[in-house]
Amino acid sequence: MSQITTSTSTLQEDLAARRSQYHEADVVVVGAGVFGCAVANALANQGRSVILLERWMKEPNRIVGELLQPGGYESLRRLGLENCVEGIDAITNVGMDVIWYGQDMAMKYPYPNEGKRPATRISSSPANGSTNGKVKQEEEDPRRPKGKSFHHGRFITQLRKTCMKNPNITIFETEAIDTVKGDGSPEILGVRTLTVNPATGQKEPDCYFGQLTIVADGYASRFRKEYIGRAPIVRSKFYALELIDCVLPHSGYGHVVIGGKTLCLLYQIGTHETRALVNVPEKLPEAAPAAGGVRGYLTNTVLPQLPPSIQPSFRAALAKDDKIPQSMPNSWLPPTKQGSHPGLVLLGDAMNMRHPLTGGGMTVALNDAILLTEELSPEKVPDLGNYAAVRRGMATLHARRKHLTSIINVLAQALYSLFAAEDKNLAKLQRGCFAYFERGWSADPMGFLGGLIQRPLLLAYHFFTVAFVAIWLDWKDTGLWKVPVLLWNAFSILWTASAVFLPILLQELAY
Repeated sequence: MSQITTSTSTLQEDLAARRSQYHEADVVVVGAGVFGCAVANALANQGRSVILLERWMKEPNRIVGELLQPGGYESLRRLGLENCVEGIDAITNVGMDVIWYGQDMAMKYPYPNEGKRPATRISSSPANGSTNGKVKQEEEDPRRPKGKSFHHGRFITQLRKTCMKNPNITIFETEAIDTVKGDGSPEILGVRTLTVNPATGQKEPDCYFGQLTIVADGYASRFRKEYIGRAPIVRSKFYALELIDCVLPHSGYGHVVIGGKTLCLLYQIGTHETRALVNVPEKLPEAAPAAGGVRGYLTNTVLPQLPPSIQPSFRAALAKDDKIPQSMPNSWLPPTKQGSHPGLVLLGDAMNMRHPLTGGGMTVALNDAILLTEELSPEKVPDLGNYAAVRRGMATLHARRKHLTSIINVLAQALYSLFAAEDKNLAKLQRGCFAYFERGWSADPMGFLGGLIQRPLLLAYHFFTVAFVAIWLDWKDTGLWKVPVLLWNAFSILWTASAVFLPILLQELAY
């Protein structure tokens, strides 16, 4: 036994020396974000030699990637990384609270195999609202799926520390700028980088080599244009505020506030901090310079629509300074099959993005990390230089990921269209959605949101049932005796629902 341990230790030391001296490994991972760290650690745990590259190792300051849904938390646990949400003041989440024009509907993530379950109706100014730092969480049920919310940078720092402790990983702080290609062949052998020389402060060229290069350099990927050939679609931005000691309507829940031209997502990220993300579409008149810009929009349009308990902390966050709040583009990038470039795959936000309204990005990333390590495991693909075997593994990965990611992606885009409601039919669908929740059909929708249900066609069933609820409500308002108008309105609502939902679903399932 001692000989085996000594042999393993010696091999790890030899491989570490090769990574350090010659920059050679089985796998080069570009980007030490959520997906990059997770997949690097998982591959290293399988015995692969891994180089992890990151251009900036200091704690990142991002305003998204702070809400981990229950499905993502379960994937984190399966990857053995659940300790990364410990010691960072993370908050447990048990559901979502939708506030629609002052009406409040709190919905919990469902138990496994839970059917119809009534949502909880709460007043627009709930009595059980809690100030951050004095939160009275509901008694936790260990069977209840739960998510986590936290400061993104703290979570990333913990992931990176875990990778640093792994003997099969070496991390380099360097900026990847291009791939290394074989002479006269399509193989990707690694990446070219620029590394700052600490003695001179100048950037110097370097190279890192691996049988497989995994690019996970995020939403602003340098490699996407060459190896995917499509750019993300951006129609809005999230502007962020950090609210201090905010009195949330319902503790332990994320909150979506919808009203007028307001779409705001709120969730607690620490004992005293709550993140507020306000959606601002491109060319929004209320956010034009003549109307006071983004700050004017937040003050004049968004603030009055928020529950009274939230308004003081929101107002205080705005008054903190006169700067435009930090923002992030809300990007939509459909997935692209990987494996066509020998020796290279792009994953994470570099390959696939969706609107962050539903908080599904990290759930997708962690699930992809699990699938990749399963399909490219040493048992299935002993030699990552066997490009045909890697291509087969990636084909299987894409077939398997559709069960979850198609739901996450479609739900994010469809809900954004409904909640932003840019025309009258979308507004009718928005009302139908809230009425659907009121009638108690919240278990499956919350299961989709939480990344707990992997049945894309069931999502289609629920979406179009919402459309029929919207049609019924419209008929009641119009009057049942106006048959021609009713039929036209019904057709129009169904057409809008189909235009929103079907192209995205078909694109997800067909790729």
